[in-house]
Amino acid sequence: MKTATKVSAYGLALAIVFGGAWAAGAAAGPVGGTSAPTGHDHSAAAQGHEGMNDQPTGDIPPGLSVSQHGYTLNLDSNEATPGTQQQFRFHITGPDSKPVTRYAVEHDKRLHFVVARRDGSGYQHLHPELAEDGTWSVPLTLPAAGSYRVFADFTPEGGPQTTLGADIQAPGAYEPQQHRAGTRVSTVDGYTVRLDGDLTTGKPSSVTATVTRDGQPVRDLQPYLGAYGHLVALRSADLAYLHVHPQGQPGDGVTAAGPAIGFAVEVPTAGQYRLFLDFQHDGQVRTAEFTLDAS
Repeated sequence: MKTATKVSAYGLALAIVFGGAWAAGAAAGPVGGTSAPTGHDHSAAAQGHEGMNDQPTGDIPPGLSVSQHGYTLNLDSNEATPGTQQQFRFHITGPDSKPVTRYAVEHDKRLHFVVARRDGSGYQHLHPELAEDGTWSVPLTLPAAGSYRVFADFTPEGGPQTTLGADIQAPGAYEPQQHRAGTRVSTVDGYTVRLDGDLTTGKPSSVTATVTRDGQPVRDLQPYLGAYGHLVALRSADLAYLHVHPQGQPGDGVTAAGPAIGFAVEVPTAGQYRLFLDFQHDGQVRTAEFTLDAS
């Protein structure tokens, strides 16, 4: 959740190619399906993005396959009761078919676990705990019935950065949500976040998220996972996944702690994208949601 990524060092514009498209049961198929490993291009990521979601040169974008680069996502269960918290468990096997137990730390965590319903709602960004035997576990509550995609974003020690995806089902009456294109303003817990800039294919597109509270700019955003903001994007033709980080980093002497968080994004094709911005203020992480069309 990989076409190609172009990433520069922190403090410079971050240009990232979104891969894939979003449709229930697209190239990844259901839980348990596998695909052949594809190549992985580290040339751009090695220039300052610490290997976070650089795109492979193969045909399968990030998050659309349960198996890639010799690593496979194995869920203990592919079903959950909506509205009920459960301990969700999984493990990742490596090229030797054994559970992976050693992971590199990327942005303060050894694994990022993202959940979203197939209609682009119900987004969650979680961080499971790792047991000695390689089992990951995390409290998970699916808010409503439907089909959900889960993404494991990680870098095994000595291995390539990898994003694997699988589906889980929450039984019950399913009412899909519609997301209107051009939704640039998101309100959450008294905060208003506006996303300015357009996504245009074939060249870097500058977008800026501006955070205000009660009409006043927030200038004291707090670092969250080593940054002032984290952007996850899902394209509306399938659940391809991309985890993006902004220009600069806290403490670099250049990057302000708000109200603006800037990104440079390059998308390969036209289409609709759901974007989720995680930011932290007053000790709490909040998520702003947007829907944009790439022209």
